[in-house]
Amino acid sequence: MNQSLQLEPIGDIVARDLRTASVFARHGIDFCCGGRRSVADACREHQLDPDLLARELADLAANPDGTADAAALPVPALIDRIVETHHRYVREQLPVLTGYLDKLVTKHGAGRPDLSRVRELVARLGADLLQHLRKEEQVLFPYIRQLAAPACPRPQAPFGSVMHPIRMMEHEHQAAAADLAALRQLTDDYTPPAIACATWRACYAGLADFEADLHRH
Repeated sequence: MNQSLQLEPIGDIVARDLRTASVFARHGIDFCCGGRRSVADACREHQLDPDLLARELADLAANPDGTADAAALPVPALIDRIVETHHRYVREQLPVLTGYLDKLVTKHGAGRPDLSRVRELVARLGADLLQHLRKEEQVLFPYIRQLAAPACPRPQAPFGSVMHPIRMMEHEHQAAAADLAALRQLTDDYTPPAIACATWRACYAGLADFEADLHRH
């Protein structure tokens, strides 16, 4: 692995090419809240051969699929993508997942108390996320749009430095990551038991997709 790649933050690599998220996820490397770590640090932590990781990343780079470079998008377009793709997904999928879990707890909760805990975690994560999305859409994103607008005077910030809401958003991202880690542990990495009904399997598959979308978000 070349020196520049070893020192590069994981989050920067994923921002350039969202497909690389699957490589890091396959090796259990956090590219979301842990995205500020260097590739070298992540490889040491996970006892992973850095040359293997470099080859897998190089294979992706050699086969472009036209995926838009999020880091290269103009600011308004990037905000639009976040809101129209990821915020919409969260709002659409939370009621679906909640419905699955209500049904599972009613049917199987007596014998599987872990399902009640999963439901509690999803409810907390969902409530926190919906509040988080509102703050982004109503406070942070409008201000960033104004900053990015050409030939406009610098807007007056109601919150002092823009770093204040950004740090708050990052803190909330870390709280969401902790809830996701707890969900993964409770569900054995979203693996339904052998006795699982179709609803159970659909629920765990939906939770896995939900986490993947949050990481891309």
